[in-house]
Amino acid sequence: MDGQLLSETFVELTDTMVAGFDVIDFLHVLTDRSVQLLDVAAAGLLLADPRGELRVVAASSEAARLLELFQLQNDQGPCLDCFRSGRPVAAADLAAAGTRWPRFAPAARQAGFAAVQALPMRLREQVIGALNLFRAGPGALAPAEIRVGQALADVATISLLHDRSMRRTDTLNEQLQTALNSRVVIEQAKGKLAERLGIDVNQAFALLRDQARNRNQRLSDLARAFVDGTQVITASSGSPRTNRAGRVRQP
Repeated sequence: MDGQLLSETFVELTDTMVAGFDVIDFLHVLTDRSVQLLDVAAAGLLLADPRGELRVVAASSEAARLLELFQLQNDQGPCLDCFRSGRPVAAADLAAAGTRWPRFAPAARQAGFAAVQALPMRLREQVIGALNLFRAGPGALAPAEIRVGQALADVATISLLHDRSMRRTDTLNEQLQTALNSRVVIEQAKGKLAERLGIDVNQAFALLRDQARNRNQRLSDLARAFVDGTQVITASSGSPRTNRAGRVRQP
């Protein structure tokens, strides 16, 4: 595990927590760093809406996002079990999990994943979501990696429930609902951008995130402006790049 990247990740997540953060971008940082730090191929994150129903809010790849949606549509899978129990859920070999999840396991294998580890986003008795970690090959995550993954999920949970901006339940519900609404606009924007530039949706989302950061805009605000035509996004080889912690670095 890259110790420097691990330190940078927790610094970035803590900075985000203090600064008044863009929830969707924050959660995508969480899924992206999970893949970079841990022995996993993809990560997805589900959050509960004000009615307690899970929604996909972040994923490190389109394959992971679609698989998370499949879980919700079929009411079956490790992330749902994890959320409902408030405990980690693992399957070291999805080929042997057909009885446990008869619809999810084949779908996950078809998407290129052979094992899964789900971690709860939990503070005391309150469970607000779950982080799914997908592996390309069979085998369980090492205990040390599970601890790191749970720590990342815990940071995200504390950030969302932070006392400064989450003193009342209705405030939490409002922020979660805003994040879920923003997710819809972002999906529209990346689909439109992918079609317009002739790129895949993963590339479109990366471009959208980069330009939001370069313009000092919230990801959801830029997505909304692009969808309604008030802002233009173009591919540019001269755009500032970002460092490992996601901060803009001038060329």
